[in-house]
Amino acid sequence: MTSPSQTGVVEKTAPGGMEGEAPTGLAPRQLMWRRFRRDRTGVISAYVVVFFFAVAVLAPAIAWLYGKDPYTTYGLDRPELLDPLTGYPMKPNGGIDGEFWFGIEPKLGRDVLTQLVYGIRTSLLIGLAATVLSTLTGIVIGVVAGYTGGRTDYFLGRLIDLLLSFPQQLFFVAFMPVVTALFVSPQKETPTYFRVTALVMVLWLLGWMQLARLLRGQVLSLREREFVEAARVTGASPWRIVRKELLPNLVTPILVQSTLMLPNFVTTEAALSFLGVGVVEPTPDWGRMFAKGANFYEGDITYMFFPGIAMVVFVVAFNLLGDSVRDAMDPKTTR
Repeated sequence: MTSPSQTGVVEKTAPGGMEGEAPTGLAPRQLMWRRFRRDRTGVISAYVVVFFFAVAVLAPAIAWLYGKDPYTTYGLDRPELLDPLTGYPMKPNGGIDGEFWFGIEPKLGRDVLTQLVYGIRTSLLIGLAATVLSTLTGIVIGVVAGYTGGRTDYFLGRLIDLLLSFPQQLFFVAFMPVVTALFVSPQKETPTYFRVTALVMVLWLLGWMQLARLLRGQVLSLREREFVEAARVTGASPWRIVRKELLPNLVTPILVQSTLMLPNFVTTEAALSFLGVGVVEPTPDWGRMFAKGANFYEGDITYMFFPGIAMVVFVVAFNLLGDSVRDAMDPKTTR
């Protein structure tokens, strides 16, 4: 017998292109891709997400072409850019002009565009690393708990419940200083690479449980199905059953949860930097820009405008992309 993921079930499509009668012989992946391409919202969201990742990857090239960097204090080097009394940009709208496309930062006069580009790079790097680690951990623990059952399932289930009981946002804020204090002397400045590593580790340790619980439930159901029993009867090893029979049927929840996990990690990282326990000066970061903007909004609201809009667009696009991927992979969920 074969698993549901290996049957190659064919969807029929009506002559007008809707689901109903039509072409046969398409593999499940081809059907998923056709459904996704029909979802205009999903396609647009995918382009937006790809754009953000392209900006993150090409940040040095963008800064080079633009001729600015996120660290130079242009306002201090050129006094005519900042008001000597208030420290706010002399020109209206945060100093936006042909030279500084998104304006300059109050007090120091750093370029906002390059800060935002490099801030996106920092936040996406941390969020992506935490997502990959959390997804792999959730897959391993969820599948092991669901497939083995018994005491192993009980122990891992209670561990998941325990970690889920922590108030995560509060724990993030409290745990970050503890992690850095364990490895760095209070008299020394914490290196940026260590702060980034600590952020990834903390997000990872508290980010895999929901996926693990979801996969555990899925595996508990799948392991009693006929195709798994047939594989056991033929003498297949547990590893082969997991790899060939179970994992192909878990692709949808894994992919959907991962697309929801990444924007959540990005916003959490930004919140930690906003609260002063994440990335700090002078490293460009989305959250740090919000923290600086909170001090300037009364005199220069423009500084918060661009990172705020970028964050909203990214999170909404990624969430819409996750919904579209789910609907494409499992048409029964389509609203």
